[in-house]
Amino acid sequence: MSAAPLRVAQVLAGAEKGGAENFFVRLVAGLNERPELKERAFLRGYPDRIESLRKQGVETESFAFGGKFDWLGYWQYRQALKKFSPDIVMTWMGRASLNTPNGKGRYVLVNRLGHYYDLKSYRHADYWVGISHGICQHMIRGGMPKERVFYIPNFADETPVEPIPRDSFDTPTDRPLILTAGRLHVNKAFDVLLHALQNVPDAMLWIAGAGPEEHHLKLLCNKLGLDDRVRFLGWRTDVTALMRTADLFVCSSRHEGLGSIVMESWAHHCPIVATNSQGPGEAITDGLSGLITPVDDADELAKAIRRVLENPELRTHLIEGGSDIYAKGFSRAHIVEEYVKFYQRIARS
Repeated sequence: MSAAPLRVAQVLAGAEKGGAENFFVRLVAGLNERPELKERAFLRGYPDRIESLRKQGVETESFAFGGKFDWLGYWQYRQALKKFSPDIVMTWMGRASLNTPNGKGRYVLVNRLGHYYDLKSYRHADYWVGISHGICQHMIRGGMPKERVFYIPNFADETPVEPIPRDSFDTPTDRPLILTAGRLHVNKAFDVLLHALQNVPDAMLWIAGAGPEEHHLKLLCNKLGLDDRVRFLGWRTDVTALMRTADLFVCSSRHEGLGSIVMESWAHHCPIVATNSQGPGEAITDGLSGLITPVDDADELAKAIRRVLENPELRTHLIEGGSDIYAKGFSRAHIVEEYVKFYQRIARS
């Protein structure tokens, strides 16, 4: 007689849009296909995310996950969690982690960290998952027991896509095309990329994203005389299709926990140039699966971009290297299997 499926609650109190939020949907849907697990997602009531999960067969419950005075909302969430009677609860990021109590034997609490966060919101868990080796070391240095910290990275959106027309967004078709994407935040260093673009003649740049730095970046773009070569696309849900269209992806970040966008570029055969920020610097083997440049160095970033754009053989080499590394250690099948093994291990502990 086979064992009953492990009951797993996945808890996210994230924003309406974001890379971690997108990966939440991908992972939860992937795990939901496994007969060893019985999942339920507890999350904020953003209709698109809930609809996406439900279409893939995931049971969902929505809550406000408000500020620290949302006592009623958090009581309702905890009552729903108790009713579900999970074996394992995995929380994503600070708010969900801080407001989910330790199960004290009723369930095993896992905090999943995707960045180098302040650890004060996470100390009450039983186990921790870091999406990069660097984040795992950050937790161990911060006092989490080494034997209870596990490394499991992200996988890309592997849905097959077609490239969009090269002339989209009023883009000349006879120019090299660079893509970057992410929240328009100072940590992403899009300002450094704009300075680098000055030294990459004729290249066009698509910036897919939205965020607090948008106005500043548009002003800088104008100041640098780049208005005719840069397109601000806003928040996009088709970044993988944009990757299929572009000649090169650039990750210019000052700080990046893992850089799931690296996995996206590998999975969709778009060569990548990235700065040596935490996640990309760990994941990418310079010269094999991408090119790495120093953080905040526009000149070196420009040189690396030109190397790829001007050398078709290098471009092919980086695509093949990234694709191979992705298949062996970052694919959907591989990461889902790693989580299933992890859940089974901690449920027996």
